[in-house]
Amino acid sequence: MKKTRFASALVTATLLVLAGAVLFGSCKAKEPKAAALKVGMVTDAGTIDDKSFNQGTWEGVQKATAELKLESKYLKPTGTTEADYMKEIANLVDAGFKLIVCPGFKFETAIFVAQDKYPETKFVIIDGSPNNGMFDDTRQEKVGSNTVAIFFAEHESGFLAGLAAAVELKTGEFGYIGGMEIPAVQKFNWGLQQAIAYANQNLGTSISLKPENVIYQGTFSDVAAGQQLAAQMYDRGVKAIFCAAGGVGVGAINEAKARADKGVWIIGVDTDQYAQGIYAEGKSIILTSAVKLIDVAAADMVKAANDGTFPGGQTLTFTVHNNGVGIPAVNPNLSPATLDTVNEVLAKLKSGEIVVSAEKGNLIR
Repeated sequence: MKKTRFASALVTATLLVLAGAVLFGSCKAKEPKAAALKVGMVTDAGTIDDKSFNQGTWEGVQKATAELKLESKYLKPTGTTEADYMKEIANLVDAGFKLIVCPGFKFETAIFVAQDKYPETKFVIIDGSPNNGMFDDTRQEKVGSNTVAIFFAEHESGFLAGLAAAVELKTGEFGYIGGMEIPAVQKFNWGLQQAIAYANQNLGTSISLKPENVIYQGTFSDVAAGQQLAAQMYDRGVKAIFCAAGGVGVGAINEAKARADKGVWIIGVDTDQYAQGIYAEGKSIILTSAVKLIDVAAADMVKAANDGTFPGGQTLTFTVHNNGVGIPAVNPNLSPATLDTVNEVLAKLKSGEIVVSAEKGNLIR
C-alpha cells in the first residue's frame, strides 16, 4: 500500500514538473520582439527642402527607412543655438527615436552633450565632430561610442565641378557665393580655384576669378540676399557662379533662371541641383553640381544602426577614393568631350597624380 502511494506521488510530482517546464518554455517563446528602430533628424539652418544639405540628408533617411519599413521624422528648431538643438533632440529621444541624424557643424556642441546624456541613443553628425565649443586649453573633443562623425572632401568635389565648368565654357569670368565662412564651404571655394588654375594651365581654358566675385554671404537662409549677390555678379560680367550656400544659393539660382536668355550659369552644390534650375522645356541653368553623397551617407548609417553594425566612435570621410564626392552621373549641360576630360582627371585624382589641397594657401579667401 505504501509503495502504491509513493509511486502515485512520484508520478504526480513528475507531471507537475513537466507541466511547469512546458509552461515556462511557452512563456519564453512569447517574449516580445525588440521595438523597431525609429529614425529622427534635426534640421540645421535652412529648411528641409533647401535643395541642398538638409534635403540631401533627409532624402537619405527617407530612402533607408522606406526600404526597411521604419518610422522616420524630422524636427526643425526655432533657432540655431545649442539649446535649440538640444530641445529637439530631447523631443525625439522622449518619443522613442533611437537614431538621430544631425546635418551641419552647428550641432557639434549639442551632440557633445547629447551623446553622454542619452547613451542608449545613436547619433550621426555630418560635416562636424562633437566638441565642447572651446578654443583654448579647456577644449574637449569626443566622438562617443554611440556617435559617428561624417566628413566629405569638398575640395575634391569643388575641383571636379569647377573643372567641368571651365572645360565646357572655355572662357569667361566665374564667381563664388558661399553661405557661412566655415571649413566645408571654404573647401568648395578652394577646390574651384585650383580647378580653374589647372584647366588654364593644362587644358587650354581661359577662366578668371576676381576677388570681388568671391563672397561669403554669412547665412544659409537669406534667399533674397543670394539673388541680389548673383545679380551684381552677372552685371559685372560673370558667366558662371558656384554657389555653396543653402537657401542663399536658391536665390542665386532664381536670378540665373530670370536671366537664362543671357547665357549665365550656376554650379550647384551638395546634391544634383539640375531640377532646381529648370526654367523652360526641361532646360536648366545648372551647368553641373559639386556633389557630396550626403543621402548615401545618411542611408548607410540608418542601415548600419538597424542591422547592428553601427560604427560608433568613428570618424568617416567620403572622398573620390571611395566615390563619396564628385559630379552627378548625368550632366545634360556638359558635352561628351567635357565628361571624358573630367573622367581622365578623376582617374588622376584617384591615382594620386593630381592632389587637390584642402588648405587655402595663397588662394582668394
